[in-house]
Amino acid sequence: MSEPNTGWTEHTVVRDGVRLVARDHGGAGRPVLFLHGLAGYGGEWDATVAGMRDRHRVVTLDQRGHGASERRPLDGDMSRSAYVADVIEIITALRLEKVALAGQSLGGNTAMLVAAARPDLVRALVMVEAGARGVDPREVDRIGAWLAGWPVPFASLDAAAQFFGGGPAGAGWAAGLELRGDGWWPRFEAGLMVRSLAGLVRPSFWPEWRRVACPALVVLGQSGIISPDEQREMALARPDTVMVAVPRAGHDVHLDAPEALRVVLAGFLDRER
Repeated sequence: MSEPNTGWTEHTVVRDGVRLVARDHGGAGRPVLFLHGLAGYGGEWDATVAGMRDRHRVVTLDQRGHGASERRPLDGDMSRSAYVADVIEIITALRLEKVALAGQSLGGNTAMLVAAARPDLVRALVMVEAGARGVDPREVDRIGAWLAGWPVPFASLDAAAQFFGGGPAGAGWAAGLELRGDGWWPRFEAGLMVRSLAGLVRPSFWPEWRRVACPALVVLGQSGIISPDEQREMALARPDTVMVAVPRAGHDVHLDAPEALRVVLAGFLDRER
């Protein structure tokens, strides 16, 4: 464990030989654990969690295969069950029991599965641009081709940000890169990212969604990827679910509109204190 001059403490937890790295931002109050999406890293949440420490203990996790965590698990396991077990290990190792679990995209699916499997550990669930339907195999192929097509190494972070579409989201994606001798590279392997998505290729996650026993918030980007039909199905399956759309935000709500997302989170989490 180290304490860099960044306002957070780094924790390393090893589960079945896989190194998991979490940033503990500290803070008073009940814990909130944030999970990033595919090909991301925990630092994506920095702008969102700024200012939350006065009311919550804030922790972000680099999930397996991502960021500072194990880049290539020895067993190659990138299954949904492995992600879920990792999060449960972090919760127990860092004493985050009765945690509010928030995740974006793939991280939102992981958060939902943890909440369904271990209601004793999770007091509230936040899914940001994540739903209960499965993923079409063609979408996995599309994402895999996109990842494999990155023009790496990038000559600069500015060049990377422009490739990722510019603006706050582009800068956020670029910030997840690492500098090597010849330029800026992703901190993941594209093949393992595709393997991570394979666990989402199923008709749906409706049974798990219905098993979630804690209060749940679903945050949608105004131009996000969760269809109106899926939103309605989720609300019908769990009528107490809170659903909020964030204006001028796409799939990466936490990068496009971190301040607005923080306000939405505060309103929901304060009710669960």
